[in-house]
Formats: sequence, structure tokens, C-alpha cells
Amino acid sequence: MAQHVSWEEARGILRKLREEQVRDGDLVVKLWEDVLMDSSHKLGNELWNVYEQVCIAALDCQKLEIADLCIEALEAKFPNSVRVKRLEGMFLESEGSFNKAIEIYQEITEKDDANMFAKKRLVAILKAQKKIPEAIEKLNEYLKKFMTDYEAWNEMCDLYLSIHDYANASFCLEELLMSNPHNHLYHQKYADIKYTYGGTDNMEMARSYYAQAVKLSPSNMRALYGLFLSATNLSSSSGKGAKERSLNSKYAAWAAEQIATKYKAQQPDQQLRDTKVLESIEKMLESLQVAN
Repeated sequence: MAQHVSWEEARGILRKLREEQVRDGDLVVKLWEDVLMDSSHKLGNELWNVYEQVCIAALDCQKLEIADLCIEALEAKFPNSVRVKRLEGMFLESEGSFNKAIEIYQEITEKDDANMFAKKRLVAILKAQKKIPEAIEKLNEYLKKFMTDYEAWNEMCDLYLSIHDYANASFCLEELLMSNPHNHLYHQKYADIKYTYGGTDNMEMARSYYAQAVKLSPSNMRALYGLFLSATNLSSSSGKGAKERSLNSKYAAWAAEQIATKYKAQQPDQQLRDTKVLESIEKMLESLQVAN
């Protein structure tokens, strides 16, 4: 792609990615190497933002030589910059030099205790070292000071899920749902947790939140599958009355119909690959009809 992009177009693409805070490491590095680098002087003062962007992209792609060159240029221009120090820390993480990276981030937080980035990188290092309990403890400390950092709540949820602590993972999702009740992915994830946790009460909550996720985003196939499976589970529950089992069977049938409709709208080759999925759903529906 980069070979057919003009210098101005490449510059515009990088600007747009920065403005929209989109990280596409392969694209950024490709545009830099093939189009922008040899005439980078034409960027003017924008060059320093591009260096930072390319450095992060190169780290994402494990192209450490490019990242190192960017950091050298930025250090020469901004010798005492915290932002450059952050990049140095990330570079050391990419090399696996975690202790040196920790020293840099601690140095940053000693000078600026409100530096959210450095504190979160310390959590990331603990996670990379598989020190999950320590990462949870560190992130808990962080969230006491930065309670509205919803990205951190989502990360905390994932950390709890990694050790199968579904109760605390649910709590984190509840915080996210309160902050953004219209985000269908939060509803779906909360439902996933409740479904995995198991038990009739949790299964009912899972069905409810899957349904809300589908209401907010009808194309969310995972939520549709979740609604189908949770309703199917409840329709065969011995702890439910005949009326409730029948109602859940209807929910499952509706979800199955939506799934089938969306599969049939796909390209023929994709339909062929998904035939077994549809057959499995049809068999489950048949068993429900027999049971009820």
C-alpha cells in the first residue's frame, strides 16, 4: 500500500491516526520507512510528534532498531522530557529489561505522583512477569486515586478473570456499566462472566445482560449466542416452573432465528463453513421442544 501513497497522503494518514488515537503499528512503520523517512525534514515541527508515533508503532511491531533511532532523535531535542523517558521505559520493556524499566517509571512517579501512564506501566510489567496478585494490588492502589479511569477498570476485570475470581471481575464490570450503560460490549462481557460463574441466578442475569447487549447492538453475534445458550440452559432447569421453562425456550428460539438469519445473509463460502454451527443449534432447539 505504502508504495502507492504520496508523501502528503502518508503525512495525512499519520495525522488522522494520531487524532483518532488509533494504533496500527504495521501501517505506521511502513509509511515511515517507504514514504516519509527520507524527506522527514519537510514535516517541520510535526516531526517530533511523528517520531513519537513511529517509536510506539515500532515497539508494537518489535522493530527495536527503528524505535531506538526515534528515541535518540527525541532525546537530543528534548533531553529532560518525561514523554521521552516513557518511551525509554517502553523500549526497555520490549527488550525484556524489566528492572531498568521499573527504575525509569519509579523515577517519573517520584517527580510526578499523578503520572497515570508510568503507574499503569508498572502494572503492565507485573502482568508481563506473570505476577498477577502483585499486578492486582498495584492496580487497586492506582484506582483509589484514579477512579474514573475506565480502561484501568477493564484491565482489572481481565486480571481477576485470569485467576478465575468472578466475583471481583463482576464488580469491575459493574463500575464500567455505571459509567457507560449504552456500551453493548460491557453488557456482553458482564453476561459472559455471569454465565461462566454458573448457577441459576447467575444464568438469569447472563440471559438478561445478553439480551440488553443484543438490544443495543443487534449485530453482536456473541451476545446472540450467549442469549441462546443461557436461555437454553434455563429452559431445561429443574428448578424452574413450566411457565418459565416455556418462556426461556421462546427466548432461545428467537435467538436461534436471529443467528440463522445473519448466517444466511453471509457469502456462500462462509455459509458453508458455518453449516455445522446451524445444525448444532437446530438440534438443541429440537431437544428443547421435546423436553417441553
